[in-house]
Amino acid sequence: MKYIFVVGGVVSGLGKGVVSASIGLLLKSSGFKVNHIKIDPYLNIDAGTMRPAEHGETFVTADGGEIDQDLGNYERFLNQDFSKENNITSGKIYKKIIEDERAFKYGGRDVEMIPDVPNEVKRRFYELEKGYDFVVVEIGGTTGDIENLPFLYAAREVGREREAMYVMVSYVPFLKNVGELKTKPTQHAISELRMTGIVPDMVIIRSETGLDLPRRETLAKRCFLDDEAIFDDPDCDSIYQVPLILEKQGLVKRIRKHFKLKRHPTDLGAWKKMVKEMKRTKKSIKVALVGKYIKSGEGNHKDVYVSVLEAVKHAGMVSGVKIKIVPVDSNSVDLSLLKGCQGIIAPQGWGSRGVEGIIKAIKYARENKIPYLGLCFGMQMAVVEIARNLAKLNGANSIEVDLKTKYPVIHLMREQEKNLKNHQYGGTIRLGNWPCKINKGTLLEEIYGKDEVQERHRHRYEFNNKFREQLEKVGLVISGTSPDGRLVEAVEFKGHPFFVGTQFHPEYRSRPLDPHPIFVEFVKRILSL
Repeated sequence: MKYIFVVGGVVSGLGKGVVSASIGLLLKSSGFKVNHIKIDPYLNIDAGTMRPAEHGETFVTADGGEIDQDLGNYERFLNQDFSKENNITSGKIYKKIIEDERAFKYGGRDVEMIPDVPNEVKRRFYELEKGYDFVVVEIGGTTGDIENLPFLYAAREVGREREAMYVMVSYVPFLKNVGELKTKPTQHAISELRMTGIVPDMVIIRSETGLDLPRRETLAKRCFLDDEAIFDDPDCDSIYQVPLILEKQGLVKRIRKHFKLKRHPTDLGAWKKMVKEMKRTKKSIKVALVGKYIKSGEGNHKDVYVSVLEAVKHAGMVSGVKIKIVPVDSNSVDLSLLKGCQGIIAPQGWGSRGVEGIIKAIKYARENKIPYLGLCFGMQMAVVEIARNLAKLNGANSIEVDLKTKYPVIHLMREQEKNLKNHQYGGTIRLGNWPCKINKGTLLEEIYGKDEVQERHRHRYEFNNKFREQLEKVGLVISGTSPDGRLVEAVEFKGHPFFVGTQFHPEYRSRPLDPHPIFVEFVKRILSL
């Protein structure tokens, strides 16, 4: 079994996940079977209870894992599903060790950080290697963080027991005042990594401008590396260009050399065609993304809605159009921002903040016949908007927003009441793949061409069937339900060019070479108007 460990240097947010996904794609395109593991050093069991504005998007796997967004990159690049077991956190590791100690599985000896934590980490690695040629492991955080040291020790030990390669992704800043790239931070990061017993076999440099020859030579000499072991990964227009940039520099060749592998032809034909078409596209449309987590300080927070943004891009690629996203903060919706937009999306969200802005944007989309796509919370708020403004249920709301509403058109799922009462929040909501029965004669049936599909969920609240008849009378269409008809999975609105809300998250299943049909139809309807 062959392992490739990807670690980070200097700063977080460099794109280790994209690099890891690119390595996986290149290996898979060379005929190898590849598995991915994402390590998150935080003490949470998973990402389910984290604030979106702090952590970014929580990606959901088919088997119900709530995981860091990098697993979404792995799925999108490799067009391959991964499991919740492909995510390892400090919380999972320590919880298992403590449970084993309480069950006397250590036989009465003292349980220690070394070797017991690395051993538990390795055990999880080795369980995931069966049936694969390569396992690509991304270790979250930055070298020098105390949190990821046990994982680095585990990675070092794997190198003694399996074939392994170590890749550092690091940052070389450009100082405008001197007009020069500076390698010193990366030199220190590599030195810090060596202190854990790991010597990088390859360094991938991130920068705004690209690595020049003098800085490449400096890094090679001072970090004891061959020139060919240093790869340049500058900022580019799309993350989907990264595998091609790295392959052009000989990344697969370097991996083959390290593991002493015979040459395997790398077939990136479909990927290259997709990137080429994306670059060639001239036509563009504007789509408003109305969300409560848009703002992070003075900037716009893209990580919170990364799967939605990528799914829209995928649909644009198929339709030969570029999508310009207009971020609209639902905490203070300015309708003038919506006036130039040809489509509106309301994505996921939690709680009461920013709700009225989302409802205002939905009303604008409905009344002006602008294509609208509501995802999970965006579907629920569409139901609230129609209840208030068409069914005349004044003050209608979700009980997540207003517990005392007279018209709770969105209410708590029955089995969730006990969880909330007992403060059981993590891992208790409706997660992962669930079946959706599609009703005949609906737009959803036209989109899927099937009478039942499996889609991924992440929610605790649902459509209240007590109001179903009232809302259907004013134009709401129930287009998808659970097979027993109890849960509403999707809604539409009569007489509108595209007004679709889904309780599930189609964005989690969209891939650049296999776009999700709901997003594809959303873009097509915009272009047809």
